[in-house]
Amino acid sequence: MPTIMPVPDLHLLLPFALPSAADAATALHGLESAALDKLLARATLEERVIGEDFQRTLPHERWIAQRFGVVTPSAGQRHADDAPLAPFMLLADGGTPGDALWACIEPVHVRIAHDHLVLIDPATLGVRTEEARALLQTARPVIEELGIALQAPTPLRWYVSGEALGALASASPLRATGRNIEIWLPHEARTGERSRAWMKLQNEVQMAWFEHPLNVERESHGLPAINSIWLHAQGAMRPVQSPFARVLSDAAATRGLASAAGIEPHTPPESFAALAKARHTNAEGATLVELDPFSAPFIEQDWARWNASLQALEKDWFAPALDALSNGSLKRLGITLCGDTGSVTLSITRSDLRKFWRRRPIAALFIE
Repeated sequence: MPTIMPVPDLHLLLPFALPSAADAATALHGLESAALDKLLARATLEERVIGEDFQRTLPHERWIAQRFGVVTPSAGQRHADDAPLAPFMLLADGGTPGDALWACIEPVHVRIAHDHLVLIDPATLGVRTEEARALLQTARPVIEELGIALQAPTPLRWYVSGEALGALASASPLRATGRNIEIWLPHEARTGERSRAWMKLQNEVQMAWFEHPLNVERESHGLPAINSIWLHAQGAMRPVQSPFARVLSDAAATRGLASAAGIEPHTPPESFAALAKARHTNAEGATLVELDPFSAPFIEQDWARWNASLQALEKDWFAPALDALSNGSLKRLGITLCGDTGSVTLSITRSDLRKFWRRRPIAALFIE
């Protein structure tokens, strides 16, 4: 049996782990989380970001961008809304960002509602690799004829670079999912006006895909057509520094930031026990583990599945981490819980466990 080595400093980043106050009772119904309860009750609150209803980026995107130094909020700036992560995503996906300004585009389905358009969660479309390649084959000449550079190192994430796209403000797909897309569409950052360059690009691709045989086939099987594209995360590469010695994540942005900082990213393990056995944790410095079982149930408001995911983390991560803190093999645990607008970051050490007078309830963390 492998020897389990100490993990000196661990930080868990948990996107969509923080429901709103209105959803908290439903999300936590029947939850048994003694370890998480104790960790949160004894922890020191390091940062609480409330956010705003119409911020275009997501809290975990802003958090990771700020930690690696891609974004540095100005003094007194309460609601920074920058996460220019596309070039780092491109790097993680195997592309070559260079010094150009890049944006990520994803094939999506936009549904016609009664009097508006609604973006569907791209992860629920079930687009197969061969379908994505067929769509790209049709879209590529349309995009390049507009003078826009295109890299597509992965089937479902493509990257575009063009002077006309450089000054746009756009929204993360999961920020706009399920909502009227009108206010979330790309616009000129300085003027707030709708971008003609983006509308032309979007319209040209939509026409190229209209009645595409692939979409006809999908609709014949009751699947939504891939009828549009979504642009987000635009920015240019810049020097970054990692506050973490190791980064374990499946997220392209996080992996790309680690690579840009000279750190080889790894896939997150299934449990705290597996992390403690891994060779790449047996060194000094902090380890970042990004775990994302919550995004889909949060977006779909499936609180039973969200609750089940939290219970699984209780068993596989929180309870073992609490034991490791208690016996001293884990020196410090940081936890960043994110919602769709705000986030909470806490830290806890072995000595904190003795502070029995700290009695912060979980409900106190939820974002109003």
